[in-house]
Amino acid sequence: MTAAPILPERHEWTVDDLGDLPKDLPYELINGRLIVPSPTALHQELCVELLLTLRVNCPPEYLVSFDLSMRVDRRNEPHPDVVVIRRRHADRSPVPVEDALLAVEVVSPTSTFRDMYDKAKVYAHAGVRSYWVVDPLQERVTLTEYTLAAGGREYEQVTHTEDLFVTELPWKVSVDLPALTVRRDGLLATDGE
Repeated sequence: MTAAPILPERHEWTVDDLGDLPKDLPYELINGRLIVPSPTALHQELCVELLLTLRVNCPPEYLVSFDLSMRVDRRNEPHPDVVVIRRRHADRSPVPVEDALLAVEVVSPTSTFRDMYDKAKVYAHAGVRSYWVVDPLQERVTLTEYTLAAGGREYEQVTHTEDLFVTELPWKVSVDLPALTVRRDGLLATDGE
């Protein structure tokens, strides 16, 4: 068994500090805070479902990916759970955030505030046109869609639903939230195991 890496103690991190980290360490840098996420299988399952849904009508010049490092500024290098980028960045990491059309975050018990507020501010300030927050922690899985407000530095909420979600941004997409709720509930069901 390999020992977990010991990270240097810092009060604030920058992208310059990330080069000192082990190459296989999953991380995000949000407002100078280093975050080492540990997603659950349920979280990953929902991310894959969203990726596959977004790929259905994806134009050839774009690519849908997950957990991809996005270069924002010295204090921010988030990894959206799902992201739509220009295809020309298929072999690049980190990807310049200005080439992201959509960032999607799936809320986990440890990421609610970060996904709803911190990352929303980072993505909006960076000019990511659309931002979705999928919340599987509610009684029914919900999706909240945000788009950049006039002026382009803040998001305004467009939709919040637990039903069938249909949008035209970044292209025509339908997300069957009731089906995701059934999938989540099935994965969480304990059959005497």
